[in-house]
Amino acid sequence: MLLFSSVRTTLFCGCRNAGKAFQHSSLVQRSPQPRQWLVKRGQSTITAEAGTSSSPAAATVPNTATNRILGRWLLGCSGLVVGAVVLGGVTRLTESGLSMVDWHLVREMKPPQSQSEWEAEFSKYQQFPEFKIMNHDMTLPEFKFIFYMEWGHRMWGRLVGLAYILPTIYFWRKGYFNRSMKGKVLGLCGFVFFQGLLGWYMVKSGLEEKPESYDIPRVSQYRLSAHLGSALLLYCASLWTGLTLLLPAHKLAETKRLLQLRRFAKGTGGLVFLTALSGAFVAGLDAGLVYNSFPKMGDRWIPDDLLAFSPTLKNFFENPTTVQFDHRILAISSLTAITGLYLFSRRMVLPRRAKIAISLLAAMAYGQVALGISTLLLYVPTPLAATHQSGSVALLSLAIWVLAELRKVPK
Repeated sequence: MLLFSSVRTTLFCGCRNAGKAFQHSSLVQRSPQPRQWLVKRGQSTITAEAGTSSSPAAATVPNTATNRILGRWLLGCSGLVVGAVVLGGVTRLTESGLSMVDWHLVREMKPPQSQSEWEAEFSKYQQFPEFKIMNHDMTLPEFKFIFYMEWGHRMWGRLVGLAYILPTIYFWRKGYFNRSMKGKVLGLCGFVFFQGLLGWYMVKSGLEEKPESYDIPRVSQYRLSAHLGSALLLYCASLWTGLTLLLPAHKLAETKRLLQLRRFAKGTGGLVFLTALSGAFVAGLDAGLVYNSFPKMGDRWIPDDLLAFSPTLKNFFENPTTVQFDHRILAISSLTAITGLYLFSRRMVLPRRAKIAISLLAAMAYGQVALGISTLLLYVPTPLAATHQSGSVALLSLAIWVLAELRKVPK
C-alpha cells in the first residue's frame, strides 16, 4: 500500500509538472507570433498610409512647379509677339509689306534661291499698284530688300504660332493644365491662327486696284488697326496669364482706397491700350507727316480741316488731321492719368513690387511722350518711329504689370 501510494504520488506530480512545462513551452513558442504579426501589421499600415498620403502629392498636376513652367512659357510667347509687332512696324515704315503678293502657309517659307526665281517673283510684284504707281523704277536688288523684310515678318509670325501650339500639345498631354487653363490656351492658339488670317486680309487691301482713288497704294487703316489690335490683345492675354502664374498675389486689405486705386489702374490701362490702337490709324494714313509741330498744329490749337470730311464720323478714321489730333489727345490723356495714378498711389501703403511697377509706368509714360514728339518734329524717321512703336508696347506691358500686382487674392 505504501509503495502504491508513492507510485501514485510520483505519477501525479510528474504529470502536473509535465503539464506545466508543456504549457510554458507552448507559450514560449506561440507568444512571438502574435507580437510579430502586430508589428508587421503596424508597419504595413504605416507604409500604406504613407503611400496613400504621398502619392496624390507626387501625382497632383498642375502644381506650383508646373505653373512656374507655364508662366515662363507664356512670358516667352508674349516676348515673341512683341517681336512680331516691332518687326511689323519696321516692315510698314520701310514700305515692304506689299512685296509678297501671294500667301501660302508652307510653300512661301522658302524664299527664292536662283536668279530666275527672283525674276519671277519680281515680275509678279510688278503687276500690282504699288510698283506701277510708286516703285516703277525699282531694281531687283531693291526689291530683294523689301521682299526679305516682309518674308522675315511672315516667318516670325509662323514662329509665334509654333511657340504657342507645340508646347500646348505637350503640356496638355502631360496634364499641366487645369480646366480653366485649357480654355485659356485654346483661346490663345485660336487667336494666333486668326491673327495670321487677318494679316493676309490686311495685305490684300493694299494689292487691290482702286481706279477711283488718287492716293498712293496702302493697306486699309481699318484692317491695319484690327491686325495690330488683335496682336496687342494676344500679347496682353499672354502676359497677364504668365504674370498671374509667376507672381503670387499680395494679401492686401480690401479698403475703399485700394478699390479706387484698382479701378483707376484698370481705366488707365484701357486708355493706354486705346492710345496704342489709335497709332495704327496714324500709321495707316501716314498722319505723322502732317502738322509736324508741337504743341500747336501749325499755327492753331485746333486746325481748320479737323472736320473737313462728310459725314463727320468719317473724319475720325479717314482724315489724317483728325487722326493725328485724336492720337495727341489720347497720348496727353494717358500721361495725365498715369501721373494721377502715381500720385494717388504715393499716399497709400503698398507692397514694394507694386510701387516699383507704378513708378516705372510713370517714367515710361514721360519717355514715350518725348519719343512721340521727337518723331513728329523730325518728320517720322524710321529708327525713331520704330522705337516709339516699341515704347507703346513697353508702356502697355507696365500697365499690365501694375494690374497684376493690384489684383485680388483668389478665394
